[in-house]
Amino acid sequence: MYPHLRNEARWVLPEVLAHQAAERGGKTFVTMIGGKEKDGESLTYAEAQEQAARVAGFFAGLGVKPGDTVAVMLPNGLDFVRVWLGLGRLGAVMVALNTELKGGFLEHQLENAGAALAVVDAALADRITDIAPRLTALRGLVVPGAVAGSPHTALEGWRGAAPYDGPLPRAGDDACIMYTSGTTGLSKGVLMPHGHGFLFGLGSIDNFALTDEDRFYICLPLFHANGLYMQLYAAMISGGSAVLRERFSASAWLDDIRRHGCTVTNSLGAVTAFVVAQPPRPDDRDHPLRLVGAAPNPADTERVLRERFGVRDVISLYGMTEVNIPLYAEMGKPRPGTCGKVYDRYFEVEIRDPQTDIPVPRGQVGEVMVRPKAAFGFLSGYHRMPDKTVEAWRNLWFHTGDAAVMDAEGYVTFVDRIKDCIRRRGENVSSYEVETVLSRLEGVAEVAAYAVPAGIPGAEDEIMVALVAAPGAALTPEAVAAFAERELPRYAQPRYIDIVDAFPKTPTAKVQKAKLRERGVADTTWDRTKVG
Repeated sequence: MYPHLRNEARWVLPEVLAHQAAERGGKTFVTMIGGKEKDGESLTYAEAQEQAARVAGFFAGLGVKPGDTVAVMLPNGLDFVRVWLGLGRLGAVMVALNTELKGGFLEHQLENAGAALAVVDAALADRITDIAPRLTALRGLVVPGAVAGSPHTALEGWRGAAPYDGPLPRAGDDACIMYTSGTTGLSKGVLMPHGHGFLFGLGSIDNFALTDEDRFYICLPLFHANGLYMQLYAAMISGGSAVLRERFSASAWLDDIRRHGCTVTNSLGAVTAFVVAQPPRPDDRDHPLRLVGAAPNPADTERVLRERFGVRDVISLYGMTEVNIPLYAEMGKPRPGTCGKVYDRYFEVEIRDPQTDIPVPRGQVGEVMVRPKAAFGFLSGYHRMPDKTVEAWRNLWFHTGDAAVMDAEGYVTFVDRIKDCIRRRGENVSSYEVETVLSRLEGVAEVAAYAVPAGIPGAEDEIMVALVAAPGAALTPEAVAAFAERELPRYAQPRYIDIVDAFPKTPTAKVQKAKLRERGVADTTWDRTKVG
């Protein structure tokens, strides 16, 4: 275990790596599976330390200085790990880009980041060269496997670079920019100091009871905080190890965990839902996995993970790239359906009125507002968007935009995004709850619930749902309506139902409900009031 867990000044990536390389240099840090690289290729702590110094020297030789931004658009793999560690050693700022980005989305993020260099997978390089003439800062690409005569620099040049021996960055220096995919406006770049990334990992250590014997199974992308900081960095800080899959596979999930002896994984509610939807097998409980974390984790999914798969601890939590993970369920004290309690060693969380910023009584819905107790344990701000930073940080609280309720015991239950809350017949309806229920209907692949105008002046909302059918399923509005009538209270039953081919989504696969609301009721929409 890194010995400076409670010394915020020592929450610095290259310092953590240097300690672990000195203490357990021969131990495997990360093993890659299911990707372009050879299955089972790995890095020990000593190799990671030595290669990080050379990667830092390589980028320094390309003109990158501490504090400069470098865009990284790579799939999960050891190249990503090396670049992350190398840029961290140099004190540069890694701009982690979603590998699904292209066109205008990619152009906005690269231009906002102001990166002069982009490290990009060979298969994705054309996406950047296509928009390069419109980018004011970008001057070159670094590409794994680039050959002599290519206009791009080969990433493999790090192997011949001299190790960088400059000063270490500090905990308050920015280490990374990750973009949050706004569903209505432009994506915002979250400036993440070294301390912020460390606290993501420390939260896993404190709340998952990690030791140096634990091994993470990581199937989420490293360009998000969950995979990179909550899991890979947590493994490093604890002195443990990690198994890294290039991309999630529901059918391979349990086999991977069993084969590689993984004890812990952190996921997403959507990912665990795919796992529990796999056909039951006689060996479902034959594995070393002791803990699954997820945000959010529906109560039904928690139950299946415990009862069918025999997972001892299923930990729901709540967080954002901006605010870290301020809420965790307690180990050994399951409260399915909640996000747990405040991680109060490092955070303050209150539920407040989104209009007045005044605290609401326990049991009443309000907005989740957060602030840190640790130095540099939060975002520094939104990159080149000072107006958005000020807007979010009103009255010395970060406004998450999420609606939730805190009960008398301090357990917090997520309700919805504030802008997605529906007010119908005097009741507040959670689109998230409606979606969770309707997703259980056989034949439903995806569902989105949202408000549309009631059409009567002064009236409240009507509920509309759009659904995407599973392949081969004959999903009908009538079947959806009948299921809703059985499973939902009357005030939460949708009036309007649309079966659509696909949802408009952001590059991070968030449904763009603003576009669905804009489309509204169409000629193809089923209306409950028209059929009695």
